[in-house]
Formats: sequence, structure tokens, C-alpha cells
Amino acid sequence: MVINTNTTAQNSSDLLAASSANLAKSLQRLSSGKKIITPDDDSVGLAVSMKFDAQSKRIGAAVTNISNAISFTKTQDGYLGQVSKALNRMGELAVSAQDMTKTDTDRSLYNDEFSKLASYIGNIADKEFNGVSLFDNNPKAVTVGSEANTFNMGAINLRDTAYSNVTGPISGGESTTALSLVTDATGALTAVKAAITQLATDRSNEGASLTRLNYSKEQLTVQRTNIDAASSVITDVDVATESTNFAKQNILVQSGTAMLAQANVQGQSVLRLLG
Repeated sequence: MVINTNTTAQNSSDLLAASSANLAKSLQRLSSGKKIITPDDDSVGLAVSMKFDAQSKRIGAAVTNISNAISFTKTQDGYLGQVSKALNRMGELAVSAQDMTKTDTDRSLYNDEFSKLASYIGNIADKEFNGVSLFDNNPKAVTVGSEANTFNMGAINLRDTAYSNVTGPISGGESTTALSLVTDATGALTAVKAAITQLATDRSNEGASLTRLNYSKEQLTVQRTNIDAASSVITDVDVATESTNFAKQNILVQSGTAMLAQANVQGQSVLRLLG
């Protein structure tokens, strides 16, 4: 029996230190909800989860971009719905102005309303959405993926010839198309019908773009959910399992502390030999 070297106490101390470290780690996992506290817990898992998290953030940004593009498109269509009503009324006025029972004075009254509606459509061409023109000739590129791949929405240009033949000067001017004479009304009707045809095409393309954006948004939302779920499997703690581990480590710490105390008093039996 020796007293200078107490290997039993040393072993007990080492085991107690390990149990204490495991207990502290278990406490950190339960309090944070994370399975990976430091990189050495799962270095590969940490790297994979970081990539997943970064991709999820990018997808979230793309979903926001798509949502803004959808709002942009719906704002466009709100204005185009009013343009459609104005063109329909202008067509009605152009036909009414060709009534043989109407005088040129009557036609001048039709012409007054026709010109004001044309000016109304012309003013819409200058409308903006957050400083971005709604009706210029430039297609809009919308980010629809985490890798910044884009979808080009077709431009709707209210300065197109089909519209300008009806509206005349865009910046607040009166229409160059008039209903003052029967022959004028005939030409005006032709111009209005062409504008309506162009508007139908534009709204159809707009609807197709809106459908495409909605599908992209739904797909990205599902993708982000799946990526977040995959990351959760790697990084999130299983509370039930970790609670069991915590109880285990807690018992080991308590028993290790008791055994270390027991190992430290074993040397006192030497006193009996000396006595």
C-alpha cells in the first residue's frame, strides 16, 4: 500500500472531468436547441448545414423578389383594366359619331369626351411602381432562384404605335384622333380597335408571366422548406434523446464525485498500520 501515488483517485478524477464536460455539453444542447455546439462536435455536419442555411437565405430573398414582381404585375393590370374600359368607351363614341342623324355639333361633343379619355390613357403611360416605370419598352428580369437565375417578363409599352395612334402625344396632350367628321370617326374606330387588340395581347402575356411567377414562388417555398428540414436533421437536437443523455451524465457526475471522495480517503487506512 502506497500513499505518494493514489492512482485510484487519479482515475476517478479523470472520469469525473469527462462526465462533467459531457454534462456541460448536454446542458448547452438542451438550452440552445442545437446538436452542434462547437465545430468538433460534427465538423462535416456543420459544413453541410452552413451551405444549407446560406441557400435557404438566398431562396428567401428570391421569394421576396418574386412577390415584389407579382405586386408589380398586378399593379400593371389594375391600370390596364382601366385602359380597357376607356378604349371600350372610345370605341362606342367612335361608332356613335358615325350616326347619320347626328350633326357636326353633336360629333364635337363626342369628340370632347373621346379626347379626354385618350389623354387619360396617355397619362397612364407615365405611371411608376417604386420609381420603376410600369409601361416602358424594357423587359423586367426577375430573380427566380437561389443561384440568381432570372425570368424575363415581357414589356408592356403604352407608347407603342397601336396606343399612340389613339392617344396622340403622351405627355398630357390631346388625341390626334378626332370625331369631328364622319370620316374622322371611321379612322378613330379603326385606331381604337387596333389598340384593343394590342391591349388584349399585352394582358394575355401579362397573365402568362403572372402564372409563371406564382409557380416559381410555390416551387421555391417548397424547396426552402425541404432544405430547412434537411438542415434541422443535422443541427437540431433531439430533446428526448438528449434529456436521457443529460440524466445519464448527471448521475455519472454525482457518482464520480462520491467515488473520488472515497478514493481520497482510502489512504487513511495506512494510519492503522502506523498506529
